[in-house]
Amino acid sequence: MCWSNSAAALPAYAQQTGQPCSQCHVGAFGPQLKPYGREFKLFGYVNGDKLNTLPSIAVVALISFTHTSSPQTSAPASHFADNDNVALDQLNLLYGGKLFGGAGTFAELTYDGVRRTFTIDNVDIKRAVYLDLGERHAVVGLDLNDSPTVQDLWNSTPTWGFPYNSSALAPTPAARAAIDGDLAQRVVGVGAYTMWNDLLYAEATAYQPIENRVASRLGVDVPTGSDAYNGVIPYWRVALQHQFTGNYLEAGAYGLLASRFPSGVVSDGTDRIADVALDATYQYTAGARNFLSAHATWIHENEQLNASRAPTGSQPSDHLDTLRGDLSYSFNSTWTPSAQLFRTTGSRDAVFFGAPNGANSQGYLIELAYVPFGKVGSPVLWANARFTAQWVGYTEFNGLRKGASANNTLYLSSRFAVAPLGAFVHR
Repeated sequence: MCWSNSAAALPAYAQQTGQPCSQCHVGAFGPQLKPYGREFKLFGYVNGDKLNTLPSIAVVALISFTHTSSPQTSAPASHFADNDNVALDQLNLLYGGKLFGGAGTFAELTYDGVRRTFTIDNVDIKRAVYLDLGERHAVVGLDLNDSPTVQDLWNSTPTWGFPYNSSALAPTPAARAAIDGDLAQRVVGVGAYTMWNDLLYAEATAYQPIENRVASRLGVDVPTGSDAYNGVIPYWRVALQHQFTGNYLEAGAYGLLASRFPSGVVSDGTDRIADVALDATYQYTAGARNFLSAHATWIHENEQLNASRAPTGSQPSDHLDTLRGDLSYSFNSTWTPSAQLFRTTGSRDAVFFGAPNGANSQGYLIELAYVPFGKVGSPVLWANARFTAQWVGYTEFNGLRKGASANNTLYLSSRFAVAPLGAFVHR
């Protein structure tokens, strides 16, 4: 699987720091971070040049066209056709920067143009402190967020992983792990993290599920009969990083444990979900005009289906494995071609995964992105845009190889971001 929450660059951060978007982001548009961008996030979104005292607010609009190789059997959403759809995917109001008491945040309110609803989207609030330990040093912090991995520094984990835009009107595989976006905006978590000596990152966070009815009222897409999570969900993260002679490497692991009521039915008890994942990042950082990035993640999920087994006839246990890796090259922070391979394999359990022929799906994605602004020499720091052409190809879809290519998708998108108050900042 290759889908993640759509992510937005924040020209409000450029407004706050006095730096162009390319200082933090690969290709001069988020969310893919360079080392400077990871440091900015690690320290809690509060770095700035103190020349701007206006609120760091941004408005982002995403407009798209989606074409599938064959028309879908029914319209993918109300008010849309079975193929060749033009949409206002999202309209976001974002705040990024300082709050109070040294804390900072990334927070967004989103109008979903496909579902035609408003929702509180990704929220991440951090408070970090730098500790000088003589020959060593550390950063320690507290974090409050609403989606596992939204707080992460690397683009190898689900929330900010590639692709950074994807169609909400295209067919997608049925099976995905809980940590791979299923909990987004359905939980609230508080945790602590540390980066020791620019080498070792560690984090532990406890999430509390939001009731399905409450999540729906907040605009989260929780269809009737959805699974409901129960009790505290512990999340953990460790990573090692090293930068040397123009190269950057990261390798890490992350995971969570969760209990959930199948279809929200409490009387049948809970299923137990355990996710364990590995990830890695490589970046070539030495070139002034050339930047190479690669990311990979493998997610393994075990499901103990004590509750699902009796009413639905599913197997007593299942597993799911997701593997994906991407490679991108950014030239002059303007042109960024990217490619990804993805594969999901799992138990052949049609009841649990909702796919009669099994959970297996695999394919590839190729994309070309063009960003005209957001770099040194751009006329303004408070506006940016990204234009992408993306092709998703399937060799297997929900357990079927024959006919998988009917789900191939061409996705053209234009994303515009502006910090309106930045227009009034004189530098």
